[in-house]
Amino acid sequence: MSTPTESPETPGGSGTDTAETPGAEPTGTGRMPAAPQILFAVVRRELSTAVLKWSSVGLLFGFVGTLLGIAWFGGGIQVGYVSTIIDLLTPLELLIPVVAFAFGYRTILDDERRGVLDVLRTYPIEPWQVVLGVYAGRSIGLVGIVTAALSFLTFPIIVTESYRPVFYATHTGADSPGLYLRFIILTACFAMVVLAIAVAISALVSTTRTAIAAAGLALFALLFGADIGLLFALSRGLIAESSLVGSLAISPLSAYRGLVLETTVAVTAGTGPRTASPLFSAIGLFVWWAGSLAVAAFAVGR
Repeated sequence: MSTPTESPETPGGSGTDTAETPGAEPTGTGRMPAAPQILFAVVRRELSTAVLKWSSVGLLFGFVGTLLGIAWFGGGIQVGYVSTIIDLLTPLELLIPVVAFAFGYRTILDDERRGVLDVLRTYPIEPWQVVLGVYAGRSIGLVGIVTAALSFLTFPIIVTESYRPVFYATHTGADSPGLYLRFIILTACFAMVVLAIAVAISALVSTTRTAIAAAGLALFALLFGADIGLLFALSRGLIAESSLVGSLAISPLSAYRGLVLETTVAVTAGTGPRTASPLFSAIGLFVWWAGSLAVAAFAVGR
């Protein structure tokens, strides 16, 4: 692997085709930056050019306003943490994939078109490290928005605590902030999984038009196709009713839904049928996350 004679360049926030490569040593030093330096530089570049922008601030306020409106007019905030979770669960299944794809569906594609990947290939860094750096930078922004928006809702819940009606009679457990914190963590993990899928798509496409088309098809498959496929398989006998609880982990949305219901809602209720297998759901999300990043790394390295 040869060392460039001049400082290579990568895109910054200006939108030009080239810019200074993150982590590169000044010209004439004769030293090649180490892979960890380049990796952290890629993360910093993603944060400075794609995450720390006024558009991200606007997205945060819009996300907070949307969730606050849903939880307030749905009545969940006035009742407690678990009721707020129930109100937000279905809307988040739709909102999180849309926001995550907006963050990541062109990430690798833009670097490929601007020649950034060609420059990074001249450095001692593996394709999976490039993908990891890009993904980590975007994940920080996405997780920050999701956790900040959901955390903000704890304030109106606390303020309206003295006005809450009697909690549902079927709920025998404690309605605690710990359950809501668990919900925030699960939602952040779900967002990271969907972002990994978006990054994989960005690594597989070659043009902006195909990226938009692929993102639209992937969103439809995630939001509707997977659950429809599970229902079809169940109705045709391809999936036995006894194995349905574990089969729900096949879809990222149903795996996330099952984890939330079983670990935050069901623990406050009395006995009842299981809605999902927490273990299988966690494994399903992990497979989608790891598999998507592996696909992205393979596409970058080919």
